[in-house]
Amino acid sequence: MRPGRSPKNPTRGFIVPIGGAENRVQNPVILRRFVKLCGGPSAHIAVIPTASSLDNTGEVYGSVFGDLGAGQISILPFKSRGDCESQQYLEVLDHADGVFMTGGDQVRLAEMLSGTSAAQKLCSRNLHGMHIAGTSAGASAMSSAMIAGGNSGATPRAGMVDLAAGLGLVSRFVIDQHFSQRDRLGRLLTAVASIPFGAGIGLDEDTAAFIGPDDTLEVVGTGSVTVIEGSSLHNSAADSTRRGEPVGLTGVRLHILTDGNLYDLASHTLLRSGPTAKSHGTACLNATALT
Repeated sequence: MRPGRSPKNPTRGFIVPIGGAENRVQNPVILRRFVKLCGGPSAHIAVIPTASSLDNTGEVYGSVFGDLGAGQISILPFKSRGDCESQQYLEVLDHADGVFMTGGDQVRLAEMLSGTSAAQKLCSRNLHGMHIAGTSAGASAMSSAMIAGGNSGATPRAGMVDLAAGLGLVSRFVIDQHFSQRDRLGRLLTAVASIPFGAGIGLDEDTAAFIGPDDTLEVVGTGSVTVIEGSSLHNSAADSTRRGEPVGLTGVRLHILTDGNLYDLASHTLLRSGPTAKSHGTACLNATALT
């Protein structure tokens, strides 16, 4: 399970999905870390506010990144698919050190960008060193199989999650956000049972996963990151279960990671416990059977 579409690549930029509602004023540790990653005072950050229905979202984040010391901020609104072919916007992506995708509606974001030159540029530039972060909808849209919507609840149920094509920045797992706050364990489990590669990442609010080119994930923020590993999953009858009924799953491994934890996505092992991590920073759930 590794981000991107290539083997481990030391030149690949970081992928940084954020669970939404990140602190932007009092203690913006996630956004400050992203600015530093992109180069600090020399950083050129491009903001894509396409997911948002508000006209000023791009400017709001531009102001935040400016206050955090980024040297240059560009706003790429992408209000039409024609905008995604604009040479002016594509040149910005050619020179940006980092891209930030705001929250809003991940379906809107994916439908606007998917298959365009802008989407291709995001993938190719990330593979060659540009860092990409996304919050809330911007995080969900990163994956190839994107969670487009669904229901709350801890129990996986047939029809509980709607999947759609995302931007393909990560191809081996699905991403969910506002995870604990909106009780989304069941829908992520259902999604993992529905995809052939069977892995998922659930991000709490004000919490980010900094995924590096070495396939390690570092947690930054006040909440937790839930990693669901379904490579050994069996007894899933999601396709044959009637809509709304519980789906039986066994062989699921579930890891709970907290601030400072460093986790290897390839071997599914905890490499480092953070200073705020509890003594059981990683938990394993071997079987979930609800029939």
